[in-house]
Amino acid sequence: MPNRVRKFWKSLGPGLITGASDDEPSGIATYTIAGAKYGLSVLWMALFTLPLMIVIQEMCARIGRISGKGLAGNMKTHYPRWLLLFIAFLIVGANTINIGADMAGMAESVALVMPFPEKLSAIIMTLIILVVIIVFPYKKLSAIFKWLSVSLFSYIFATFTITQDWGTIFNYLIIPRIVLNRDFLFVTVAFFGTTVSPYLFFWQTNQEAEERIIEECKPGKICRLKPISGEELASIKLDTRVGMTFSNLITFFIIILSFSTLYQAGIHNIESLEDAARALKPLAGEYSYALFTMGLLSSGFLAIPILAGSAAYVIAEIMGWPKGLDKTFTKAKEFYGIIIASTIVGLMMPLLDFHPVKALFYTAILFGLIAPIIISIIIHMANNKKIMGEHVNTPTLNILGHITLVIMSITAILTLFIF
Repeated sequence: MPNRVRKFWKSLGPGLITGASDDEPSGIATYTIAGAKYGLSVLWMALFTLPLMIVIQEMCARIGRISGKGLAGNMKTHYPRWLLLFIAFLIVGANTINIGADMAGMAESVALVMPFPEKLSAIIMTLIILVVIIVFPYKKLSAIFKWLSVSLFSYIFATFTITQDWGTIFNYLIIPRIVLNRDFLFVTVAFFGTTVSPYLFFWQTNQEAEERIIEECKPGKICRLKPISGEELASIKLDTRVGMTFSNLITFFIIILSFSTLYQAGIHNIESLEDAARALKPLAGEYSYALFTMGLLSSGFLAIPILAGSAAYVIAEIMGWPKGLDKTFTKAKEFYGIIIASTIVGLMMPLLDFHPVKALFYTAILFGLIAPIIISIIIHMANNKKIMGEHVNTPTLNILGHITLVIMSITAILTLFIF
């Protein structure tokens, strides 16, 4: 690996990991359903949601790095307790459901390549994930997450195993197509909900807070956070933009892959991710089938720790418990206890035979309802001088942030009308 590439790779961190974790089984299910049902007509959403993701995640990253706290920690200090508890209830509940739905999707993918019962696969994967989170230190976990992110390139490789009409594809990417019916609105809400996901807000804020170096305490002295430099903020911005762009690039290729196989073969209704993967084998060949399955499995191993971790950060900050993946289990037992509990509760979904694709899809809808509430808090927080000091939002960030809030609010209102 050339020095310049190595240096760039090393500079990437929470932004890349957060972006990649957005393409977890819930997202893959939503994008596959969308591509199979409406083909390239949904492709514009991958481009349209990119600036929305970037602006909110950049605010979250700056809040975490500048304040040294996560969103819940800042809410506890500067906002009403009832609001904090309400948000905590929403995010922890939604994350736990998403963990279970992702676990079910992963168990299906294992069944495609190994003769294992799905329930047994779910249990084994849960144990592997929990052991990795508890045993490995933060820097090791961060490296694992980054390499799992790279595995999502499998969807790009799978797409190039099929001949594509790139002129038509880019035409659909740039010019929005809207189908005026209830099902299309339903897919649109799920698409926006899984792409601009609230758990990403909490995760990246806390990871940036952990990345911030704390000066070594001396006897009788107060520990102070190291001052933030302009170079550090620029690095955060680059990391976030690369991560979100990578996320939506993968989304772009998942939609193309599902269009060029499932949609064109007339397979418009997907009952399971297993069905989607199996359909690829005769339509696109062994390689596409294997790459799709590999990407689905690795995305779950990346996303489940992040879903459980973001829920744990919220509760630990509310309770004032020691927290962080940089701490050992013995020094943050309650924090790791929440990760274990939420993962095990999520495991109940595949064990109780919940329909994974429906659960994954409805989780995306739930995130779409929650997102506007949390985005409004993030915008207010990023303009709060008590939190941000001199680094409050620029006018451009505020304009883009409010546009994002309006768009996500419209999708949430649409959800209420659809139901």
